[in-house]
Amino acid sequence: MKAKSLRQAGFTAIWIPPALKANSGGYSVGYDPFDDYDLGSKNQKKTIPTRYGTRDMLQRCVGILRANGLDVYLDLVQNHRNGDDGNFNFRYTDAYGNPDGGRFPKSANDFHPTVPQDPKVPLGNMEYTFGRDVAHVNGVNGYAGRGMMNAGDWITRSLDAQGYRLDYVKGISSDWLLDFLNYGAMKNKFAVVEFYDGNLDLLRPYVQNDLKNRAAAFDFPLRGLLKEMCDKGGDFDMKRLVRAGLLGVDPKRTVTFVENHDTDRDSAIVRGKMLAYAYILTSEGYPSIFYRDYMEDAGCYKLKKRLDPLIYINRRLAAGATKVLWSDDAVYVFERVGATGLLVGLSDQKTPQTVRVQTQFGKGIRLVDYTGNAPSVTTDITGGVAITIPANRDGDSYVCYAPVGLGGNLPYKSKRVNQEFFGSSDLDIKPAESGVWNTVGRIYPKVLSTVLLALSFETKGQNANAAFQVAVTSGSSPNVYSRVFKRSDIRNGSLKILAQNTDWHTIRIREVSKLSKRRINYRLTANYLAPETLNLAK
Repeated sequence: MKAKSLRQAGFTAIWIPPALKANSGGYSVGYDPFDDYDLGSKNQKKTIPTRYGTRDMLQRCVGILRANGLDVYLDLVQNHRNGDDGNFNFRYTDAYGNPDGGRFPKSANDFHPTVPQDPKVPLGNMEYTFGRDVAHVNGVNGYAGRGMMNAGDWITRSLDAQGYRLDYVKGISSDWLLDFLNYGAMKNKFAVVEFYDGNLDLLRPYVQNDLKNRAAAFDFPLRGLLKEMCDKGGDFDMKRLVRAGLLGVDPKRTVTFVENHDTDRDSAIVRGKMLAYAYILTSEGYPSIFYRDYMEDAGCYKLKKRLDPLIYINRRLAAGATKVLWSDDAVYVFERVGATGLLVGLSDQKTPQTVRVQTQFGKGIRLVDYTGNAPSVTTDITGGVAITIPANRDGDSYVCYAPVGLGGNLPYKSKRVNQEFFGSSDLDIKPAESGVWNTVGRIYPKVLSTVLLALSFETKGQNANAAFQVAVTSGSSPNVYSRVFKRSDIRNGSLKILAQNTDWHTIRIREVSKLSKRRINYRLTANYLAPETLNLAK
């Protein structure tokens, strides 16, 4: 688990892979989703875990990320589903292992081309086929669209997600997607769409008009330009970076990137990539960094040491509007005019480039290049300064100047996680039963931290005196924490415990009054603080 080191480097959010059980089971990277209610907890597609682990492990991962102050963005694949019986029929295992009892089964009436194409699909009938194409709008009785909204609400609450990356939105009705993002737990959360197109004239109206500015978008037009800059290695016109891409016209709704899992496979930048990262990490917009570029794992490109200074600059210095100071074929220089000020110079040339610019810093201010690529400089009596941008040798041809003495650790705030467990026969967790202990799930709290468990349960048709016992045990502790919940406890009742160790805590439930139906649906909310690091040796 790298959460703490990522937080210390300056990351603020992590985009995790698709979490649902997929058609390829434990071999799938997640883009062939099968069951909307299986996070690695049902025995389906020849496996219980997904490629990334079990539901318990996923919830623990989210808890640790939140403990480090990091937001968690889910990768949601809403365009298609995979793994049917060959006739568009999807059936799922339920909490008791019955193969046809799971929630949200689907049939031919829920997919194109059985029903007409939905309205406001950017690609219309020209979209690619990645699986059975969900009819969010035109599915019979609106079943598919409504079911996927409910499933999105469920996964958000189950994991405690702060936002989403929406896969392949060119194949999804923007009318439905807008409704989805304003529904239930998704409302007001961050979202970024993958509108995979380098045409700004298509991307901009999609974000601003079709989605009514509800979501940001990955800046594919800018990425194409950055790839051209890196590939040409000295023959690129740097003036083209001025107000480029979606970033140049709508920075508040722009997520910038240099590489992702698709481009790395299909159109990777193979040289000078750091110059592209220098641009997005000093510019406006919301920059993202590709795991494989950053990490030092086997098979990764190991740019961490070169990226860390730029990440720090982004968090500490790169604020405010952008003021262009110089642009020609070889050099682009701009200022960020926030509180500290930041002077950025970029060049694609194979020889050093020196330019003189007029800055906002005032006279006699010593400026340090926080990338370490160039020596410090001092502004003259007018606030002007001459800067020299190093030669382009593998993309390190950039400087980032700001006043001396602006160091220090980046702030963060550890966050508690609020994860919900839904017990129902057609889900992955059994409902409450009279006299039978059923497992709700497991959580992983920090030692000596407070855990709050709240319970609400189905009251329709239940006896007013129905009661349910919730118990918590930890494998390394003999203590058993328990509370009986009655109908009067629904609104304000909770079980409060103090975690005696950092370990798995198992939550169980049973109906104890013997006055209720045999199986009762419930929702249990676990609010806790996870540890910042995970000792896998334990």
